[in-house]
Amino acid sequence: MQQQWNIVATEQPPESFIEAVKHYTPNKSGHYAAQLLWQRGIKDTTQLANFVNPQAYQPASPFEFGEEMLLAVRRLKQARDEKEKIVIWGDFDADGITSTAVLWDGLGQFFEQNTQLNYYIPNRLTESHGLNIQGIEKLAKQGCKLIVTCDTGSTNISEIIYANQQGIDIIVTDHHTLPAERPPVTAIINPRYLPNTHPLFHLSGVAVAYKLVEALYQSLPKVPQQPLEDLLDLVAVGLIADLVQLSGDCRYLAQLGIQRLQEDFKQLPATRRRPGVGRLLELCQKSGDRPTDISFGLGPRINAVSRIQGDASFCVELLTSRDEKRVNKLAEETELANSRRKSLQKDVAQQVTQKLAQIDLSTTSVIVLEDPQWAVGVLGLVAGQVAQETGRPTILLSTEEVGSGEWGVGSGEVGDKEDKEDKGSQRVAEVFSVVATGVDKEDSSLSPSSPHPPLSPSPPTPYSLLPTPLARGSARSVNSVDLYQLVKDQAHLLHRFGGHPFAAGLSLPVENIPLFTEAINQRLRQTLGGATLTPTIQADLAVTVADLGKELFYELKLLEPCGMGNPVPKLLIENCWFENSWNRNQQDSRGKKVQYIKTDFEIRDDSIRSSFPGIWWGHYKDELPMGRCDCIAELDYNTFKKRYEIRLIAVRRSENSTFQHAVNSSPLIVDWRNVATKEDSALLVKECPTSWDDLRAWLRRSLYNQQQLAIAWSKPENKQPEQIWLTLVGIAKYLSRTNQTVTRVQLLEKLGIKDQTLYFGFKALKCLGFTITRVDRNLQISLNSTTVGETLADAAVEQFLAAVREEQFQRQYFAEVPLSTIMAIASQILN
Repeated sequence: MQQQWNIVATEQPPESFIEAVKHYTPNKSGHYAAQLLWQRGIKDTTQLANFVNPQAYQPASPFEFGEEMLLAVRRLKQARDEKEKIVIWGDFDADGITSTAVLWDGLGQFFEQNTQLNYYIPNRLTESHGLNIQGIEKLAKQGCKLIVTCDTGSTNISEIIYANQQGIDIIVTDHHTLPAERPPVTAIINPRYLPNTHPLFHLSGVAVAYKLVEALYQSLPKVPQQPLEDLLDLVAVGLIADLVQLSGDCRYLAQLGIQRLQEDFKQLPATRRRPGVGRLLELCQKSGDRPTDISFGLGPRINAVSRIQGDASFCVELLTSRDEKRVNKLAEETELANSRRKSLQKDVAQQVTQKLAQIDLSTTSVIVLEDPQWAVGVLGLVAGQVAQETGRPTILLSTEEVGSGEWGVGSGEVGDKEDKEDKGSQRVAEVFSVVATGVDKEDSSLSPSSPHPPLSPSPPTPYSLLPTPLARGSARSVNSVDLYQLVKDQAHLLHRFGGHPFAAGLSLPVENIPLFTEAINQRLRQTLGGATLTPTIQADLAVTVADLGKELFYELKLLEPCGMGNPVPKLLIENCWFENSWNRNQQDSRGKKVQYIKTDFEIRDDSIRSSFPGIWWGHYKDELPMGRCDCIAELDYNTFKKRYEIRLIAVRRSENSTFQHAVNSSPLIVDWRNVATKEDSALLVKECPTSWDDLRAWLRRSLYNQQQLAIAWSKPENKQPEQIWLTLVGIAKYLSRTNQTVTRVQLLEKLGIKDQTLYFGFKALKCLGFTITRVDRNLQISLNSTTVGETLADAAVEQFLAAVREEQFQRQYFAEVPLSTIMAIASQILN
């Protein structure tokens, strides 16, 4: 869908204000920075000084939280005096991990770590956010008398009551939604109780935790051995990663924290205060001096651990330990988790795109999609991408925990199986080779060789043993639509939900999904009152290629750290074009390719003879339009390449483009089937489609990019359906005997079939006594003694064979369908 571009109305600031800004940008014009600051409400010298210079800002006292802070400090003093056991209860995202680390280091100045003070991080895949009864019960048995939450806990009323019954007091530090009444806790420190104009109102979880430590430092000033400021780098990481509004104390703490982060990174690894953070910055090729080093570097990597592994407890050790050898290992594990997150996210995004092609967005207000194969951990990320691209709130749901039809499911636990995952593709290829050649023996070289035991060893759970089928997923909003309220209005259809206006998490019975989809769409249509939803993107400044570079970069850097309420400046570059574009898969730290794309290019316009470099994350080079374009980008500095570059955000055909005439003067679609393809600018379709929807999706892409569409698939070489069935059975037998796993994509490629046909294959395998379960991202196939009757089994096999024949018939049809028929379908889209 075509985005709507909005350009911020420019208002020329007075010369006196421009001169004041130039004081902070020596040897620069200051004009662009002044214009942006003026647009964003910074319009006098006092505001300017407080915004730019943290030394001029007066931070708020932690005791502005009032009685609640006094109660918290009093209870912590009591615990110190009586040597009670304390547990920090954190969360698994970047804000929660850094909050836990701040309390671990901060409270660690007053309580002995690992004996009197410990921490607990819930598992993303098995426990979800917040307090839970099982965890509290475990801590009670260990003698815990006080829990200090961070970034969570405000609304866990029943869990708090249970803790009290177990003799455990609770201090809540949080920044999320408040309950209707004060929870029965010893103290609750939550900035939501403050007026929304208060400088502490927008604090994230890590900043609230810091304020608690600050209050304790002020109350017991002779006890701490390390300065309070040593915590500020962790505060900056959590603040920026959590995307809170960086104003008031949030901005002040982030500014100071980035300074500490950069100072520590400049030290030799052996002398760094936080060697784990330093190593992680090295791995993501950052230096710690930019907010984007956190938002694009540290933050996603910390978040990736729980998304991929579930258990992110070791991240606290990564951020706080001084053991260089140990944290280097943990940093490398974190980097690998992020590489896998990128690959998984790309895979899910591609599948979502295929499903989107089958939806009429003109009649859709809220996008709700489901799939049994989607990993819950990345659904929020993909939903955010879809919402931005379509301009519609997006909800993605996974039914992987309950299966779909006869699909089996693994447990939610994800082990530490790096070695197994890295070698998985090679071993599965060898498995296929054994099956194909008819070798019926177990090759010991194919056995799992991972030296690492699972973090939470738990066997896969067959579908028949799972509870009531529930779908779990994430939702993201756009265009100021209050998503939380939309979801809340359908609470009667849900199992659980939570979030805020821009993002939510939810679970619901699978059988309720159709009704939920219809109801939430109807509700938003009523709210909009006939208005339409269009994806929008806003540009702040119009510049030329000649303006890009060091001088503009340092002017814009004056606005950092950027975040909600003060976004990264987006630059409009009109009537430009791209050259020397190329794309490649990214690689992880072990050199393994990751299915995540980045396109490099050079941008030019008529303002200067030289070009300027840029990158476009997650896109292929053939998505860059040919001819004259307009684009919106962010200006950045690449520490690794030591160059200034733009990061492309959006691009569209310029009204001045000459390419439109070139398209009109040549065929929209060319037929290169069964011939050697030509090196050309056309968009190639090399895989034979099995439906008109597949072909329509490619055609829409070519029209959007104003490229010719070249149908370049070859006539399919179909295997006999019975042979495909025997191959599937052979693979199932081998995998069940060797206890190895396989990915869905590997099965599809080996068998040469599509998802729906594979589903019928799994259904038939179950009738023969096989169980298919999901373990991490892979499928595990085992053989048991439970089978159905011969008649049912034969019917299931025949259903699979019929699906194969239908798919092959469709491929054969599209291999030979006349170009004139394809053009007729294309004309429907054009009209």
